[in-house]
Amino acid sequence: MPFIPHTEEEVQQMLAAIGVDSIAQLFDEIPPELRARELSGIPLGLSEMDVGTLAKARARRDGQAACFIGAGAYDHHIPAAVWELTTRGEYYSAYTPYQAEASQGTLQLLYEYQSMMTALMDMDVSNASLYDGASAVAEAVLMAVRGNRKSKSSRILLPRTLHPAYRKVAQTIVRNQGIELVEVPVDARSGQLDRAVLETHAGADFAALVIPQPNFFGVLEPVDELTDWAHANGMLVIGVVNPLAMAVLKPPGQWGRNENSGGADIVVGEGQPLGAPLSSGGPYFGFMCCSDKLVRQMPGRIIGKTVDLDGKPGYVLTLQAREQHIRRSKATSNICTNQGLLVTAATIHMSLLGAEGLARVAATCHQNTNSLVQQLTAIDGVDAVFDGPAFHERVIRLRVPVGEALKALAEQDVLGGFDLSQDYPELGQSLLVCATEMRTSEEIENYAAKLAQFMGPRVDS
Repeated sequence: MPFIPHTEEEVQQMLAAIGVDSIAQLFDEIPPELRARELSGIPLGLSEMDVGTLAKARARRDGQAACFIGAGAYDHHIPAAVWELTTRGEYYSAYTPYQAEASQGTLQLLYEYQSMMTALMDMDVSNASLYDGASAVAEAVLMAVRGNRKSKSSRILLPRTLHPAYRKVAQTIVRNQGIELVEVPVDARSGQLDRAVLETHAGADFAALVIPQPNFFGVLEPVDELTDWAHANGMLVIGVVNPLAMAVLKPPGQWGRNENSGGADIVVGEGQPLGAPLSSGGPYFGFMCCSDKLVRQMPGRIIGKTVDLDGKPGYVLTLQAREQHIRRSKATSNICTNQGLLVTAATIHMSLLGAEGLARVAATCHQNTNSLVQQLTAIDGVDAVFDGPAFHERVIRLRVPVGEALKALAEQDVLGGFDLSQDYPELGQSLLVCATEMRTSEEIENYAAKLAQFMGPRVDS
């Protein structure tokens, strides 16, 4: 957006109006030794044209690599209309719609977003977004501890099949609040959480079980059995899901085999697959849905629909559970903003694709990943690691160092995947690969050819 600074004449007029001679006089209570000195080390600014030229030159250096990395951030097609509308001034400059009479457009959009998310997840309520998927998991943990009246503990079962960054962020946020995250290991055969270890916690007091679907390896967890097990043991269920996968998989609101299972209690995740570009790491947004019984524990804000005195529909901030609006001791979270611009993009994206479009994208991703893994594992020295059913990511193992393979591929404009050796050293030289609907058959074949060339013939000692 254009930025128009004040002229020197306007600055002097404002200073005269408040009765001071200079801007420095406004801060005369700050001792001189504490004031910021001149920033002599910063070079002169470039013109808009020069900045644009520099940015384009650096972008060209990145090349046009084919991306086979997933791991929580996915290269999906975004219709041109999504960001053409999202970056209009009405949305681009808007912040929190505190004045309902002046923010009906933004409020209606957020209301539509909530309606779409509850339909996609088959849940009762959605809030108007959180920071990102990782912090959303932490907020769900806090919410479960507050909301589970059957549990007297502050312990959560957290599988290692959950995204490692999500686990780290959740630990950082909750560890000083007396909450213990108890890890459940990975089953080495299926790639799902280890059911045998989970069973050792049966009858113990835990506030919730976290169930990723699909999990970090792209593997589908047995959500029905896990949901029934958690509820039978007095735990809430926190689903951490890929929203695109929910277009073809059973939604969290229907998890469980028993008629009275009730599905997941809280559902969170990363909204990036719904219209947000990769953009060198963000910004993204987190989503959260829950059952009616937990709505008062939900952080963030909820938009509601009502009618005015003339019977015309109107939209308002219905529930605001942060300390800015209510007593701090009653607040559910200290979240001080949401990701409204990304939510705008997601709402437009979902409305353009519709339920059928999202399902087609998900099915194409699944098909492409199966094709990719089939071609890669045909190479001598490349094997699939897990045998569990998967969505659009799979783990493969190489007989050569993964880091060296990825470097060689990157030099040939192939971003080959996510190196798992640091987060999961027990898997050896393993690689998480992903092929979204953006990857063509030619790109998949090229990846396989380049990797085969790097691997070379097996040399047995």
